Amino acid sequence: MRDYRYLHLDVFTDHVFGGNQLAVFLEPAGLDGPTMQSVTREMAYSESTFVFPPEDSRTSVRVRIFTPGTEMPMAGHPTIGTAFALAHEGVIRPGQPDVVFGLGVGPTRVRLTWDGDRLTFAEMQQLRPAFGEPVAARDAVAAALNLEAADLAAGLPVQTVSCGVPFLLVPLATRAAVDRAVVDPTALGRVCGPLGISDEVFIFSTEPAGDDATAYSRMFALGLGVAEDPATGSASGPLGCYLVRHCVVDAAGAQRIVSLQGVKMQRPSRVHIAIGREGTEITDVRVGGQAVLVGEGRLRWS
Repeated sequence: MRDYRYLHLDVFTDHVFGGNQLAVFLEPAGLDGPTMQSVTREMAYSESTFVFPPEDSRTSVRVRIFTPGTEMPMAGHPTIGTAFALAHEGVIRPGQPDVVFGLGVGPTRVRLTWDGDRLTFAEMQQLRPAFGEPVAARDAVAAALNLEAADLAAGLPVQTVSCGVPFLLVPLATRAAVDRAVVDPTALGRVCGPLGISDEVFIFSTEPAGDDATAYSRMFALGLGVAEDPATGSASGPLGCYLVRHCVVDAAGAQRIVSLQGVKMQRPSRVHIAIGREGTEITDVRVGGQAVLVGEGRLRWS
């Protein structure tokens, strides 16, 4: 009989039943890649993580991240949530300033903020951005989201940005347009195929609405087995870089970007982003947030 314990956390939120759900398997010895993929499909969250002993002297643990459809080289809410899980278990010492995870993209630093013995905030370092060329077929992009071309934000490009995982970033004029979007998978595939991605699209609006959110956002990735994601840290680094590159936020604002995601799904999530640059070059990309423990359980099979 196989028996594997996991912790269930809600990530990028400070309360239960919000944010993005995550299962963290703390002792997955004996599980191979296909089995971890099957376990992740069984859990049916956007992602699950599996924590192994370090494979690199520069890291504290090796963390493998799976969506229901594939293994990911890096991801945001699994990294932040795993840090909180390891703090809960005492693997990360109270007051420890940081931890380095071995991810598919290499050693990844996670900075930690504490209130006494309680971890209150975790912030992961992401890779410097790679920007694609602006997408000329704006009408096709809008149609793939069942929107009109006029719903796209004027003066801002549609383009791919990657800080480890590429996403198609689509700026929209209003929050209402973000909420109205419905993906046409076939049409979106025709847009994304020539860009070298499957269908990972991140839509957002910087329309103000009386809260402190810099951007109001949603993310779709049917190719990863995720119809819609409540909070996407791997897309939030690219979002911050996009907003800085296109002067949507100033230098001061670049250190306190907040993406409000998951509202349409009734799982509101707050993703904190900080972007540093030297001259015109982006040199520092950090994505962070809170997480709460919801419960724990065991999977058993023979």
